[in-house]
Amino acid sequence: MSKKSKVEEMEGELNDSQTVSNPELSDENMAMENEIEGKEELSIEDQLKEDLAKEKDKFLRLFAEFENFKKRTSKERMELFKTAGQEVIVSLLPVLDDFDRALKEISKSDDKEMFKGVELISNKLKETLKGKGLEQVAVGEGDVFDAEVHDAITQIPAPNKKMKGKIIDVVEKGFKLGERIIRHPKVVVGN
Repeated sequence: MSKKSKVEEMEGELNDSQTVSNPELSDENMAMENEIEGKEELSIEDQLKEDLAKEKDKFLRLFAEFENFKKRTSKERMELFKTAGQEVIVSLLPVLDDFDRALKEISKSDDKEMFKGVELISNKLKETLKGKGLEQVAVGEGDVFDAEVHDAITQIPAPNKKMKGKIIDVVEKGFKLGERIIRHPKVVVGN
């Protein structure tokens, strides 16, 4: 054998030994590379899961907000329907007062037929307004004065100690439409 062939043979042996040891190293490198790629894939997967969770949370919040909006507008609409004619009804309250005064004066006269006619019209108007939700606020003499419900127009000395801070006279009737007071009763309070 020539010198060249021995050198070539030795180089071939060296290359073979490196090749044998390199596959082990390359397997470890590949395992590490796979692990790194796995982490990248997991982080992408985790990122997608987080994004999905955020979007679900946004959706749930938006859905809850919309449900609250629907309930609120429905409630407002019901309130509007209950008090839709409030302005008209408030403008008719003086007419009710006039009917009460007229009935009081006509009852003093001898004309019973006129009294019955006016009373019939008054009752018809009251029933019509009652059908629309109008109610009279119950107030009587001797009731305790409540600033939330009553409107005190004056105070007078109480006829006795029991009437102190209580209603002595009702000057004007109060009315409510549904649960809302549209005109507070005007009262005289004892002090």
